[in-house]
Amino acid sequence: MGPLPEPYASHLPPLLAAALAEDLPDLTGTAVFAPGDHTSAVLVGKKPGVLCGMPAFAAGFSFLDSACVVDVLRSDGEAVAAGEVVAKVAGPTRAILAAERTALNFATRLSGIATLTRRFVDALAGTRCRVLDTRKTTPGWRALEKHAVRCGGGTNHRMGLFDTAMLKDTHLAAAGSLRAAVAKVRERWGESVPLVVECASLAMVEEALACGVTHIMLDNMDLAAIRGAVSRVAGRARLEASGGVTLENARALAETGVDFISVGALTHSAPALDLSMQVRP
Repeated sequence: MGPLPEPYASHLPPLLAAALAEDLPDLTGTAVFAPGDHTSAVLVGKKPGVLCGMPAFAAGFSFLDSACVVDVLRSDGEAVAAGEVVAKVAGPTRAILAAERTALNFATRLSGIATLTRRFVDALAGTRCRVLDTRKTTPGWRALEKHAVRCGGGTNHRMGLFDTAMLKDTHLAAAGSLRAAVAKVRERWGESVPLVVECASLAMVEEALACGVTHIMLDNMDLAAIRGAVSRVAGRARLEASGGVTLENARALAETGVDFISVGALTHSAPALDLSMQVRP
């Protein structure tokens, strides 16, 4: 395979090295197969979904043994049907079987995130509301998991603490008030960084508006309260519904008129997409 695309090039190599280090040596493969044995295999979708992590799947084999050749037939962001072959692998049998689980772990995990994201995006079809992810990611995997969200049609919220100032309930409690916390952020950063403020009541929404906040997160509010916030804000700030968002209530939340819904489950609870590697002697 050629050079890895981003974000894989920057983030995948150390993750692959760590994953293979915790798995090898392969006692079974070295006992059953000779160094010169070769085989081929295919990656098959067992259930329909959205693919992601295909460069990671391919790199899992070549990282272990450069003699492995992987032909990826479907790219990140493409749909896979049940029973569809999405990649072919050929090379030394020992390497293919030793890298199988590591390669699958990347592909199934990231494809699961992309698939769940697409389900949320589809649930909001026809509204102007967008699906956001959160920082509830696997340590070390954030760039890849947020890439998977994009592959599913979602929008990345913030990559880390470094690109957006977000005042959550813990910040507000420690600072003493919403107004004081906003003033401190503005004093330090001015308008050079985006500012999001979490509000748990309509009174807090009013206070945030009075402070000139232009992105308000509505935390665990019911539908009536969210509708009230949309009415009071009247386009003066972007509104994000957060907390307790599910596929069952996502559309109702979007139809209140909020601009975004943020869903931590996209990255912390997405079920792996069922992909299977099948050896073809």
